Amino acid sequence: MSEADARSDHDGRPARTVATAVGARLAELGVGAAFGVVGSGNFEVTNALVSAGVPFVAARHEGGAASMTDGYSRLSALPGVLTVHQGCGLTNAMTGIGEAAKSRTPMIVLAADTAGSAVLSNFRIDQDALVRSVGAVSDRVYGPASVIADVDRAYRTAVHGRRTVVLNLPLDVQAAPAPASGGRATLPVSLPVRPATDAVSALVAMIETAERPVFVAGRGGRGAGREIAALAERAGALVATSAVANGLFEGEEFRLGISGGFSSPLAAELIAGADLVVGWGCALNMWTMRHGTLIGEGTRVVQVDDDDAALGAHRPVDLGVHGDCAATARDVAALLGSGRTGYRTPEVAERLRTSRWWNQTPTEDLSTADRIDPRVLSSELDRLLPAERVVAIDSGNFMGYPSAYLRVPDEYAFCFTQAFQAIGLGLASGIGAMLAQPSRLAVVGTGDGGFLMAISELETAVRLGRPMMIVVYDDAAYGAEVHHFGAAANLSTVTFPDTDIAAIARGYGATGVTVRTVADLADVEKWVVDQIGVLVVDAKIASDGGSWWLAEAFRGH
Repeated sequence: MSEADARSDHDGRPARTVATAVGARLAELGVGAAFGVVGSGNFEVTNALVSAGVPFVAARHEGGAASMTDGYSRLSALPGVLTVHQGCGLTNAMTGIGEAAKSRTPMIVLAADTAGSAVLSNFRIDQDALVRSVGAVSDRVYGPASVIADVDRAYRTAVHGRRTVVLNLPLDVQAAPAPASGGRATLPVSLPVRPATDAVSALVAMIETAERPVFVAGRGGRGAGREIAALAERAGALVATSAVANGLFEGEEFRLGISGGFSSPLAAELIAGADLVVGWGCALNMWTMRHGTLIGEGTRVVQVDDDDAALGAHRPVDLGVHGDCAATARDVAALLGSGRTGYRTPEVAERLRTSRWWNQTPTEDLSTADRIDPRVLSSELDRLLPAERVVAIDSGNFMGYPSAYLRVPDEYAFCFTQAFQAIGLGLASGIGAMLAQPSRLAVVGTGDGGFLMAISELETAVRLGRPMMIVVYDDAAYGAEVHHFGAAANLSTVTFPDTDIAAIARGYGATGVTVRTVADLADVEKWVVDQIGVLVVDAKIASDGGSWWLAEAFRGH
């Protein structure tokens, strides 16, 4: 048999290789979409995904592809897949992978790797060490005999363990013939972690003696909103979320919105006035608790999490409950009597009705003749945009405005990439969010620095042909640094000439408008009616002297 014959099946089709087996197996297990930049090292495995029916988006940069996968995986029922070339393809993607890993995003990265014998390859780096350095899980396909087990292990770690997994694919292993089939793709079902009886009883006792309980749900509570809300009603508790779980309790009468730096003045007052704070899958870290200032003196703190290592990791707690949030809420509700008023008084209900949101909170209008107050801008956008929206937020001085002012319909309509505090991830993560929630209008909030850093993916957004609004909060600067270091410092390194971002956007095939006043939003309102293509709003914002949450953010540095 010739070498060519050995690489083909009897009917003349190319033989099944490890690369094609990887793509086929992931499709069988269930992935929603793939993103990447294709080179020689990941060509075969990417095409195997496509051949198996997995939609693929070709990004313009691996960093953008990584953030697209992250945004998609956060808001989709199925994980996304990132596919990259060995060496430089992986390094280009590392900031996005780092953000996903720190956010516990369940996603899979297929990273080509150099063959073990290619010790002098230009592409050779220690990919395992690089991946582990940002908190992701590094795994690999070891050979043809283990390919199915290797893929299954990576998938289970990503999905059931809520981790970002990089599956390294050495080129020589990729090219090797693979077994014809791995059998039906089924994985063991992971049952929720049930809390200990004593822990449930202790939490019931604390709720029964609380007069002003507040429940704060985080990322780990996103799948338990109904159960937490039902328990909160029995307990007389107000409900809030961390930023990443924004929207979880939308529609609940006694919801407070986001807890932390983005809280409205009323929400912050009510949270700080609690005598019991229960975190559900929530770290209760410096961001969510404003460095502890939202926890009053004498307030008891409880943390519920299915990861034992998370309990008390950021602050001391009076009770740590190791358990799944939904299972714990159900168990506690079963023992807790109903009819408790707690914090749910008529007075609190009325105050929330009139002053729950920043949009309802009077603030001084900082607008000038040629610069619009970012709060006014955000409030007007919230009024103009349809309720069915999915909002993605970049990082920067501006980010509190769209986060606090643009309301979202549920927890699958908000993508908040702030775990690495890197600017430039918003546009790409917004593309991923748009594809994960195709029935909703995608809205990206970004600064001029982050947008211009990631602008290559504007072409990707335009090419996809879906409606998307990109709002650029343009202060011609890295605003966080300007306000942090102040006018006495040399700010020439963080300020820029005014840029016509709308004109640049038109060059990419998008619609571009410049907004300096409320009247300029008329063009935005017209676009919202038709929602054709990509709209880039270059909003020339007035200086806010440093956003209200900025000082607290820099306290964490």
